[in-house]
Amino acid sequence: MSTATSTMHKPEPWYKQFWPWFILAIPGTAIVTGVIFLVISIKTWDGLVVDDYYKEGRAIVMTIDRLALAGKLGLSAGLSIRDDSLTVNVAAADPASVPDTIHLTIAHPTRGGMDQELVLRRHGGTFTGVIAPLHAGRWLFQIEDESRSWRMNGAAYLPTETEIRIDPSGS
Repeated sequence: MSTATSTMHKPEPWYKQFWPWFILAIPGTAIVTGVIFLVISIKTWDGLVVDDYYKEGRAIVMTIDRLALAGKLGLSAGLSIRDDSLTVNVAAADPASVPDTIHLTIAHPTRGGMDQELVLRRHGGTFTGVIAPLHAGRWLFQIEDESRSWRMNGAAYLPTETEIRIDPSGS
């Protein structure tokens, strides 16, 4: 007479089988991924969220109004960039509306530490100034009068574009 116990083998313990580990790997992967995202979110700063949207919207409208005023005055500008200097020629429908002093902001779109702000005075018919050398890439140029009542914006890819024309009317 043979017994059933002699032909049957004992099952392996659970920790030596595939399926329990496979099932435990799913929540384990989620936990590891969550910890990685937590560390990334703690170490990186996203900036502040503006809590006064109305005030920000009014500032945008004021900026648009300043651009419109520059267009209404018939202002336009030409910038000529050399290695360490620049020349700005501002023209207007009424030459008397060209100020004696302008504020020029040269900004890199992604690297704030490279920005430059200049106050330029008119000598003859042009504004000239000394600048730090500008690296290759896209640069934003903003011209304003001393009272900040009008503004003109332009952009250029340096070093290929060294002569920039800024016309706020868009034509």
